[in-house]
Amino acid sequence: MQKDSKIYIAGHSGLVGSAIMRQLKQMGFSNLLTHTHSELNLINQQQVESFFKDEQPDFVFLAAAKVGGIQANNTYPADFIYQNLMIEANIIHAASQNHVQQLLFLGSSCIYPKAATQPIHEQALLTSVLEATNEPYALAKIAGIKLCESYNRQFHTDFRSVMPTNLYGPGDNFHAQNSHVIPALIRRFHEARLNQEKQVKVWGSGKPRREFLHVDDMAAACIHVMTLAKIVIDNATEPMLSHINIGTGLDCSIMELADIIRDVTGFEGKIVFDENKPDGTLQKLLDVSLLSSLGWHSSVTLREGLLKTYEWFLEHENSYRE
Repeated sequence: MQKDSKIYIAGHSGLVGSAIMRQLKQMGFSNLLTHTHSELNLINQQQVESFFKDEQPDFVFLAAAKVGGIQANNTYPADFIYQNLMIEANIIHAASQNHVQQLLFLGSSCIYPKAATQPIHEQALLTSVLEATNEPYALAKIAGIKLCESYNRQFHTDFRSVMPTNLYGPGDNFHAQNSHVIPALIRRFHEARLNQEKQVKVWGSGKPRREFLHVDDMAAACIHVMTLAKIVIDNATEPMLSHINIGTGLDCSIMELADIIRDVTGFEGKIVFDENKPDGTLQKLLDVSLLSSLGWHSSVTLREGLLKTYEWFLEHENSYRE
């Protein structure tokens, strides 16, 4: 990518898209294309095709998606599979038709089987059944990988896919009833400190282990993968070469995570684990050896990332008051 290359960031207002845009600007890229949903409905094929025909972007970061937690996935499974399929199909097809130089598709670690061997290697894709709670979303993301593979095979495009682990950071969703574990715990500990509560209750035993990646690291990894030599994806039928895991290669228990967040937020009370609540999968860790061999390693430690995220939350706290 050249500094004046025309780069379209689909989903620029989301957690990952906004981080990619921040880093590209910091690196001196000045010709960035962004459109809000009201300006460009990515589910509408005609609108997407007209946009690509008119704008002719050189590079595309496909970070747009319909996302949500377990409750949302269970309540609106049709929305999750339909909207994500349409978004990625419309953009990938239009990118091919308009000769985009490179496209990077952002997936999710939920593409892997529920009982995959830990740490999860890229070759685990399609080897067993998926987690039922987010199967429609996962299937849409798997389809995105296969779309990239298929267009590369048939049209010799340069479309790449990355699969991130659990992400967090500035721009995350801190709403009380619809947020993932890190923003949920940050808000819970913060409000407990303000209200001078003596304890914070955390779901489950605290024993499950999870991997967390700061969104600034995710953005840096995406840009790194976009600049790799094309040989990385030349054999697109090989799973290990058609999509790349992005993570830290490290995990921690929910108990350890809660303890760090308690310290970061300044809460001085006790942490109580509600073992009547489900734990979920005991471990979910990505194998990032392929990404490491390609020259990228995460740089933001969990404590450093949580401090940055808490600072961002404090600056935007009023927007989350209900």
